[in-house]
Amino acid sequence: MEASLKEIIWQQFGAAIDMLENALIACPGELWDTPSKFWYNGYHTLFWLDYYLSEDPKNFLPPSPFTLSEFDPGGALPDRVYSRAELLAYLSFGRQKCHDLIAGLTAADASGRFINEKKNYSITEILLYNMRHVQHHAAQLNLLLRQGMMEPPRWVSRAKLSL
Repeated sequence: MEASLKEIIWQQFGAAIDMLENALIACPGELWDTPSKFWYNGYHTLFWLDYYLSEDPKNFLPPSPFTLSEFDPGGALPDRVYSRAELLAYLSFGRQKCHDLIAGLTAADASGRFINEKKNYSITEILLYNMRHVQHHAAQLNLLLRQGMMEPPRWVSRAKLSL
């Protein structure tokens, strides 16, 4: 894949991840585990970020202490509330995984396939799909902050980490 295109994709995907991080950091303790499930919305986003970046989705396992609860067809929540520190560590893991995937993409890799029971996307398309998912939930978390009378973090236009 052309270097300039990889840089563009990373700068925008990385910015979405940075916005998610800023929302997780900005959340006050009293909003973390309320009926709005701020923590869970963050966890859900990070789980799927990790999953959609996986080379082998059939054998995906998130890092410890996280589980495969997101695959539960009944929508079961994880066994416990994850802390801000745990989610920020998972975010750091996901950011690096995303960065490394994009940095290493070749033209052949980019046209490879991400295939699971519901999706059969090129790697390029699953990257864009994943970026949209992260940004969607970062926006939801910012809305929860606003509804809790907190000032949400500012817009991030490009990733803080370069490719």
